[in-house]
Amino acid sequence: MKKVLIGLGLGLTTLVASPALSKPTPPTIEQLAAFPTFASFTVSPDGKHLAALQAFGEDRHILVWDTDNLQAKPVEFGIRDVKINSVQFLKNDVLGVAIWQPYDDRLGDGVEKLFISKLKLVDLAGKNWRDPVDFGRTHNETLDKFLQTVTPEFLSSLPDDPDNVLVQWGDIFKVNVHTGATRAVMRTELKAGDYKADREGNIRIRHKYDEDAKGFFVAVQLRDPKTEKWDTISKSYVRERDVFDIVGFTEDPNIAIATSNLGEDKIGLYEYDLAKRQLGAPLFKHQMFDADGLMEFKYKGNKAAAGGEIIGVTYDGPNGGDVVWTNPTFEQLDQQIRALFGIKKAPLRVVDPATGKETTQQYDTEKFYTITSYSADLSKIVIGVQGHATPPEFYLINNGKPSLLAKQYPDIDPASLGTTKLVYYKARDGLDIPAFLTTPNVELCGAGPWKAVVHPHGGPWARDHMPYDWSSWVNLMSSRCMAVLRPQYRGSNGWGKALWKAGDAEWGQKMQDDKDDGAKWMIEQKIAQPGHIAMFGFSYGGYASMVAPIRPNGIYKCAIAGAGVSDIKRIWAAYYDNPYFRDHQKDTVKGLNPVEHADKIQIPVMVFQGMRDRTVPPEQSQWYVEKAKKSGQKVEYYEFGDYAHGPAWTRAILADTLHHIEDYLTKGCGGGGL
Repeated sequence: MKKVLIGLGLGLTTLVASPALSKPTPPTIEQLAAFPTFASFTVSPDGKHLAALQAFGEDRHILVWDTDNLQAKPVEFGIRDVKINSVQFLKNDVLGVAIWQPYDDRLGDGVEKLFISKLKLVDLAGKNWRDPVDFGRTHNETLDKFLQTVTPEFLSSLPDDPDNVLVQWGDIFKVNVHTGATRAVMRTELKAGDYKADREGNIRIRHKYDEDAKGFFVAVQLRDPKTEKWDTISKSYVRERDVFDIVGFTEDPNIAIATSNLGEDKIGLYEYDLAKRQLGAPLFKHQMFDADGLMEFKYKGNKAAAGGEIIGVTYDGPNGGDVVWTNPTFEQLDQQIRALFGIKKAPLRVVDPATGKETTQQYDTEKFYTITSYSADLSKIVIGVQGHATPPEFYLINNGKPSLLAKQYPDIDPASLGTTKLVYYKARDGLDIPAFLTTPNVELCGAGPWKAVVHPHGGPWARDHMPYDWSSWVNLMSSRCMAVLRPQYRGSNGWGKALWKAGDAEWGQKMQDDKDDGAKWMIEQKIAQPGHIAMFGFSYGGYASMVAPIRPNGIYKCAIAGAGVSDIKRIWAAYYDNPYFRDHQKDTVKGLNPVEHADKIQIPVMVFQGMRDRTVPPEQSQWYVEKAKKSGQKVEYYEFGDYAHGPAWTRAILADTLHHIEDYLTKGCGGGGL
């Protein structure tokens, strides 16, 4: 380990991008829609091999290199009739490959069109593809059909075991990835799930789901290794949105690590005394953001590296998955990587929506790095570097020597993507609303104010982050000289319980006020041109974009709604039989119902919908469009066949959706573009 640290610190040239010498060039739709050139870099535990995905138009192949001879031709292979999503070393000579494909489920006289995801195992030559668990045919046609659509869940890769992994396939099994030998470890129970193993591979934690007179609850249960009985250590009623879970174990068998927001606005990390059944000292609490989880070194065999211990904690900051290193080895490694790649912190203003308290912290506002994979002895480390205007780049640090592996989007000019920053504005009732503001490149687009788009996220129980936009929507709009505001409106989570719960029963009401107040703020700040603001969202964001044309005294010129929920009453009825969903959200999904008012829309609207969408069925868009056409406003509607709740089966389909969005904002929007 010392050699790695010394090597990183001596004789290396700092990798800093050269300044642009010419006017920024906006990316084409095809560049925005393309697969990353390379993705999913993964290092074998012994450090001898590196694997990744390479894009070839509509396909992606797996490449495997010798890490000590990256210039040599890699082994290359793929799999037909499916898309490969990711690849990861499970053992030194076995890869786990996540795939997905269209699936037409014939139900009676109808066909349900969807996508299914599966996990395959393969050797490093690509010769032996197999399922993680294969129990053969059951001779039950209905069950066999169901088994085609599901895949085992990996509970642990057992990194210190050269042959076996833990999977859940109904019950929990230990599977030899070389021979296929499968041994039952534990029978699961009805209403139980989220089983977790400790570092030795022993199943220790699970969740039990049930309801009583007070409502539906989640019980966290601990397994006694001697009696093998399960004991409830925490019970949370889902309507309260309390968070408590065991997320890791320490070297002390009596102390675990828990996440909890009990009695707090933000989620923190705490020591948890398993014998006393109580929270102990805080391990990590952030005053502005929810704690996320733990960073643990995967291997225990190399005591010099990290000893198999907790090496850091994560929190849900603006970049997402922000790390605070707690292990001295990784603290030193962090300093050296920052120096190597020119990553510097800058002041960031942060406001707590729960209290209005304001502070300034040092933060990675321009770009940041992640350790995406490493060998057991840390001699081989893959680093990903990215930022809001820096498409991800990957480097291999091989015994202290860095080399560029790939830039994921080398043809996209980062300068054309503008600048993104975290901002705050006041809602009309005084609540502080966080938002991510992207402004265009001045050299490309001139000084503001610019045409602008309010771009609410889906969920609504979700949130945005600041880094490079994988959907390409923000990149498309900013490179076409539009300012983009992504408000973290009330009802968003990840910013604390107060902001989250403030959205209850406020669909289309105060939640919508927050978005409109963001548009007004952009006008006041001379960012947006009055009369040239649109709203564009997908899923719940699509719902918000269906509401925007309905509300009186609107400030939008037009709206784009992707896979929007137009009838919250009917979609709620479809989920009501699920007791978890019913208790979790029955007091939250209330407010304005767009389909009831769609014939009174006051601005033009474009609606698009994926026909393989099982989250928001196509009829939700169809109902809205049919009624909105009676308003006298111009309504455009587009359906995409092999498109689910976001993912498109081909790059051509994704490009087609981006073309429609671009054309509508630049040429349509009622005429003449935004």
